[in-house]
Amino acid sequence: MLTPWRAACRRLSDEPLEEETNEELKDPEVRKQTKCTIWLSYTSNMVSCGVREVIRYLVEHKLVDVLVTTAGGIEEDFMKCMLPHFVGDFAFRGQDLRMKGHNRIGNMIVPNDNYCRFEEWFQPLLDEMLAEQVDEGKIWTPSSMIKMMGERIDNTDSVYYWAARNDIPVFCPAITDGSVGDMLFFHSYKNNPSLIVDIARDIRAINDIALAAKKSGMIILGGGLCKHHTCNANLMR
Repeated sequence: MLTPWRAACRRLSDEPLEEETNEELKDPEVRKQTKCTIWLSYTSNMVSCGVREVIRYLVEHKLVDVLVTTAGGIEEDFMKCMLPHFVGDFAFRGQDLRMKGHNRIGNMIVPNDNYCRFEEWFQPLLDEMLAEQVDEGKIWTPSSMIKMMGERIDNTDSVYYWAARNDIPVFCPAITDGSVGDMLFFHSYKNNPSLIVDIARDIRAINDIALAAKKSGMIILGGGLCKHHTCNANLMR
């Protein structure tokens, strides 16, 4: 069902010709080749739950062009590549779970070991990023960091494995609001100078994508920051 949907919504030729259209975009062949930029915005719980597999499918098959999510939407994907999460119950008491070394995300149970494994995998990447910053003057952004993580995960179950390989940018304006932020905090105390992750370059990058799009379509799952970041970028149009 996805292939007809893609064909129906991604070409300028499917839109009526507007009076203010410039001459180049009036050409039927140009309109047929000009695609709509599809934005997919989702909150972290979409990745924590089974919707992650749907998002991965869309990214793997290049059915979306830009991803916008929150910190949990990034780290939960990588953590699931390393160790499983478990289905629990919304009624479980957080205090009881904590005493047993478990964390609750809604009705999902995440053992402490999952976070430890993620830290063991992620900290060496931060070391590499800092070395490139110091030795080569590399300026990192949340999106370039996420792309590096996707390149290194080597797991086809990952959303960001496919985003990296298909060159689909991933924006996460609140990348520090989660385990990634904790790792950046710990890393900063071990290193001087510390790693710099520039969010200003990402706001320029996401807004430039919206400005360059001839047509733009947003698919938004959940509200809050990722929804606003997507809508605000498209407001620039």
